[in-house]
Order: sequence, then C-alpha cells, then structure tokens
Amino acid sequence: MSESSRDGAQSWTESMSARDRIRAVAETLREPRSVNWISEQADAAWSTTNEELQDLVDQGQLRRVEAGKTTRYQPDYTRLLFEEIRTLIEENTREELRNELAAITEEIEEWQATYNVETWEELEQSLADGDLTSAELRDRRDVIAFWRENEEDRRLIKHALELYSDVEAAREQMTDVADRATS
Repeated sequence: MSESSRDGAQSWTESMSARDRIRAVAETLREPRSVNWISEQADAAWSTTNEELQDLVDQGQLRRVEAGKTTRYQPDYTRLLFEEIRTLIEENTREELRNELAAITEEIEEWQATYNVETWEELEQSLADGDLTSAELRDRRDVIAFWRENEEDRRLIKHALELYSDVEAAREQMTDVADRATS
C-alpha cells in the first residue's frame, strides 16, 4: 500500500483516469496549448491525450488553433460563457440572482469608500505608494483579486438576468412539446 493511500489521500493519477485528467487540464486552459504540454500536465500518454483532445474538438468543447506548424487546443470560451449563464439560471431564482447582484455591488461600494477609489485598477495603482506596510499591501492585493472576481460574477449575473425570461420560455416550449409527444 502506498503512503498516500495510507494517509487517505490519493494522487490524481490514482483517483482519476487518464482521460479524466486530460479533460481536467483541457477545461482549465487559459491559452492555447499543444498535445505535448497537455499530455505532460495530465500525466498521460501522448496517444491517449491526442485521441481525447480530438474527441473534445468533435464534441465542440475544445477548439483547434494552428500556431505555425504546431496544433494547439483551447476551450471554446463562447460555449463556456453560455454554460455558466445557463447554470446560473437553472440553479437560481431571479430573486436570488438579484440579491447576489446587490450584495456584490454593496461590497464593491464598501471597497470604493474604504480605499477612496472608483475601480480596482485605481486600487492597484495605489500599491506603488511608498508608505504602505506589507500587511496593507497584502490586504489591497487580496481586495483587488476579490474585486475582479466580483466584477466577473456581476457581469455573468447581469447576462443571466437579461436572458432569464428567454430561457424560461424555451423551457416551457420544450415541456409543451414533450407533453404533446407523450399524450
């Protein structure tokens, strides 16, 4: 028995199949990457990685990008955006989304008042102030990261709210069609 198994923790090569690891790496890509790079990160054979990446392209989850003589892969960011919006709509009521939007806005307003800035970019510029302690620098860096995340969440929630009625109407139409087909 390996030491990691005795401790109750498993490495991801023990807990996930090679194909699952490849998918996990591919789904988190921030820039186009080669089969070799993905294979190395996923700790999987090149042939398995190449085959899995082709399957992901065929399924529309990845896009193939030609970079000179090298083929690279990246997520389909448009699809990911719509999947995130769909998940927000499916897992939250309109009221929950409105409440989250209000909470995010309130938090940003508190940061604006606390640091006397309008944007996270202005707060980032304040890091160059020579009179900040290391603790104040760490605090501001943390706030900048949360602020940026909040802005992304706010953007997604706004999109979800804008599309909420359309998604509800589409759902109702699908239910009506399914009901007619079973009647």
